[in-house]
Amino acid sequence: MSQMDAHSQVAQLIQQANQAQKTLEAYDQAAVDELVTAAAWALVNPENNQKLSQLAVAETGLGKVSDKITKNHRKTLGLLRDMKGAKTVGVIKRDTQMGIVEIARPVGIVGAIVPSTNPVATPMNMILNALKCRNAIILSPSPKGQPSCNRLIELIYLELDRIGAPRHLVQALPTPVSKDLSMELLKQVDLVVVTGSQNNVRAAYTCGTPAFGVGAGNVTSLVDETADLSSAANKIKASKTFDNATSCSSENSVIIVEEVYKDMLEALHLVNACLLNAKETAALKAALWHNGHLNAAMLAKPVSVMCELAGITRQAACDADFLMVEETGAGAEFPFSGEKMALVLAVYRAKHFEDAQHIASEILNYQGKGHSLSLHSESVERAEMLGLKMPVCRVIVNQAHCFATGGSFDNGLPFSLSMGCGTWGGNVTDQNVHYRHFMNVTQIVTTIAPREVSVDDMFADYHLRYLS
Repeated sequence: MSQMDAHSQVAQLIQQANQAQKTLEAYDQAAVDELVTAAAWALVNPENNQKLSQLAVAETGLGKVSDKITKNHRKTLGLLRDMKGAKTVGVIKRDTQMGIVEIARPVGIVGAIVPSTNPVATPMNMILNALKCRNAIILSPSPKGQPSCNRLIELIYLELDRIGAPRHLVQALPTPVSKDLSMELLKQVDLVVVTGSQNNVRAAYTCGTPAFGVGAGNVTSLVDETADLSSAANKIKASKTFDNATSCSSENSVIIVEEVYKDMLEALHLVNACLLNAKETAALKAALWHNGHLNAAMLAKPVSVMCELAGITRQAACDADFLMVEETGAGAEFPFSGEKMALVLAVYRAKHFEDAQHIASEILNYQGKGHSLSLHSESVERAEMLGLKMPVCRVIVNQAHCFATGGSFDNGLPFSLSMGCGTWGGNVTDQNVHYRHFMNVTQIVTTIAPREVSVDDMFADYHLRYLS
């Protein structure tokens, strides 16, 4: 496809989106909320969710159907909870003390790049965020995930028809998606939101359009001597095995302090993890990486498939829910220290908690800086210590990490499938990307009683300490 053809195809989608968005100018908050509810039902409907989840796994070869059903349901319902009662139309705040009135405005046409790991949940998340703030949205799905994404949009159209809303509020690039089309989309929309590969994130940041991107995940979990080991093992397993580790929030390594190292390994063994021996570890390493790149045939696959491809025949390994390998360093020469998107957990032994922090820092400096850390501990002070010292935007305490970091019903983070990693991860935001990022705010500013200060007010203490 020529660049001119790509430009004209995207321009047509933009024109249709603009026309559709004009209808939202007349929507009050109740009508917007009904629009969001209608679009969400296309996936929350159990029959649709099951079919879309089956289609997503069949097409991409990634993940588990049952877990995708859970993810689609939980993430969509949680997002609706976060949006319930939120004002995104007209005046949303009046601060009489400061003389400021805030008015919500759409950002315009949103372009969203979505990954093959979540070809249904992520598009729905982006669509609801956009519609809540009266924006139209155009999706660029991964080629593998395009059929299930397109099917989701078809189901959304049925609900938009039901309430009389224009279909072109939600669109996708034509099949097959190409790099030329995606780049044109990035250039022509008003806001870009990217979840997926770091190549896509970098492309978004250099396209000239305002963009929210996410950093790479490579979650490390720290287990100290105060932790409830059985609880920690169960939570790590739940997170690690969910959807066959497709999530960027799935643990890739665990650092255990010496005092409880053997006991924690036993606790992980009791939840059906298998620690590989040196020979098996070497075989898995040879199979999981080809010329420095992860082997696509191993990604997000059951352990039995991984063992078969690696030539590992020990029954305990083949029957395990996830595999563990002992690791001692971080960096390119220690590939298990990086993100694997596979049912493999690297295990590190730390002399004490300070050593565990040092190991975690080395891992993050290699990969995953800015994303998040997991801590299993009874020490509030240690959690805050990590928050003060580690280059991450989230420290998840005593929780199953992949459920918690993207928002959960039992924590205060907003539901999201796009976790900003701040400047550490090369991102413009350190927050979970949610509806507030899809809205401009106009401020009406009136005068208030003067709040003037004098030089003495500002410099009295400094003058007393240093200039007297």
